[in-house]
Amino acid sequence: MEPITVITLAISMTACLLTYIFKKVYTNRSTGGMTGVYMFSAIGCIVSAVVLFLWGGFGDTSVYTILLGALFGIVVSLQGIFTTIAMMIGPMTYTVVIVSCSTVFTALSGFFFFGEKIGVLQLVGIVLMVGSFLFATEKKEGEKKGSLKWLVFCLLSFVMCGSIGFMQKLHQTSPHASELNSFLIISFAVSFLFSLLFALVYMKKEKLPLIEKSEKGSVDWLIFAIAVISGVCVAANHKLNLGLSGVIPTAVFFPVVNGGNLVLTTLSALIIFREKLTKKQWIGVVLGTASVLFLCMPTEAIFSFALKG
Repeated sequence: MEPITVITLAISMTACLLTYIFKKVYTNRSTGGMTGVYMFSAIGCIVSAVVLFLWGGFGDTSVYTILLGALFGIVVSLQGIFTTIAMMIGPMTYTVVIVSCSTVFTALSGFFFFGEKIGVLQLVGIVLMVGSFLFATEKKEGEKKGSLKWLVFCLLSFVMCGSIGFMQKLHQTSPHASELNSFLIISFAVSFLFSLLFALVYMKKEKLPLIEKSEKGSVDWLIFAIAVISGVCVAANHKLNLGLSGVIPTAVFFPVVNGGNLVLTTLSALIIFREKLTKKQWIGVVLGTASVLFLCMPTEAIFSFALKG
């Protein structure tokens, strides 16, 4: 790979890692209930929309892009919210592993809707993914309820994240593929409106301020800054990955990005947040990480590499 490609890939993966780190910092600090969760999402989404607009402009659009972008925006918002809630009540490491396994949707949607084949490695990845889920919850009675609640939100995020990949592919295989920037801007704008609406609803229900307050009663500027930086990171990750996917071979790009992000997230959870997993959870993390790598690695690429070797 060219040096500029390697640098761009490093920046993109760093942006993805920072998104998860800032989400975890937020969940550790926040006391704003669901009002805070939705407002955190709203701030990040509007920042992402602005960054993408400044980066590449709005460009051409169509009714197809507007409608699919709006639906995509709601799904993006829900995925971010479910992930944040899961991190509030469970380990960051395992949460990211389960959400990352949603790449199985890419394999299945390619098979059922886009005429693509599922290779042997993808089938192995699906089996490993199921195994990872089975190791997710603990049997301790005192933790069983919380563990199941965490797993439910992980699986909800898993479904939303898989839907994101499917809708991206749906748009990029349509005659309107060139309208990607407007598609993303519309989606983040709709995500902002969706999240803001629910923040207002929960604000009345929970009787909490829309913008979280610090212990001194003033605006918690740290949380606000984290939300803004997260929005910048999400926009950068989307934009850079778009360019990289057209430069780096698929057989290299997806395993490096998905597997690399899992490793980096796991290390950050252990080093920065001092997370401790049980032996059972570690087995699940290993199975999940292997699952992601198998799901992203085309079978023919392995055979080609072996023949060249």
